Amino acid sequence: MSNKTKSNSIKNWSEDDQPREKLIVQGRSVLSNAELIAILIGSGSKKQSAVELAKSILSFSDNNLTQLGKLSLTDLQKFNGIGSAKAVTIAAALELGRRRKNESPTKIISITSSKKAYEAMVANLQDLDHEEFWIALLNQANHITKTIQISKGGVTSVTVDKKLICKHAIDHLASSIILYHNHPTGNLNASKQDIKITEAIKEAANIIDVQLLDHIIVGNNNYFSFKDEGLL
Repeated sequence: MSNKTKSNSIKNWSEDDQPREKLIVQGRSVLSNAELIAILIGSGSKKQSAVELAKSILSFSDNNLTQLGKLSLTDLQKFNGIGSAKAVTIAAALELGRRRKNESPTKIISITSSKKAYEAMVANLQDLDHEEFWIALLNQANHITKTIQISKGGVTSVTVDKKLICKHAIDHLASSIILYHNHPTGNLNASKQDIKITEAIKEAANIIDVQLLDHIIVGNNNYFSFKDEGLL
């Protein structure tokens, strides 16, 4: 091997530059999560390389990208070597990942189960530190035509206006709707208030000839389906 070839080897690059060169030469799919994060942050600290720093951040998040997505900018900046700019870069990358996952696929998929209903909206609700209430509007073929945020609340509650939900259903000529909200605590059990508002929305939807297909509670990488649990 010539000296020139040897000097161009990834192993001879600085540790901070190795992930970038590896992506260029071998492609993005071969990189570990730590290496991808290292590319985002660019450089490490005096004591750690970018890769080592990325591994520390992942370890703190139980090596789980969903948990990492829940960290605030303040949480990220507690790591030595992560300032506001790097924290914002990590947060922005994770948000793009969530949005990409939530984009409508090229092939329209019919909502035929609670699992598919959950997968259609999990990216909107999974990592929030507060409650939000959303609806999905569906056509006669059970294809989601639009998703709408109805309200945003606190850690343990959110206000829901059934009249506003019905208005959206009428305006978009929906044949059916699915309700969604999240439990930031991870407790997926439906509260008495959850059951009460679901019953009220179901009655209101029936009046305008719109079927309530399900109410999905999202939390802790899982979901609770009112339909599956016999509550609809």
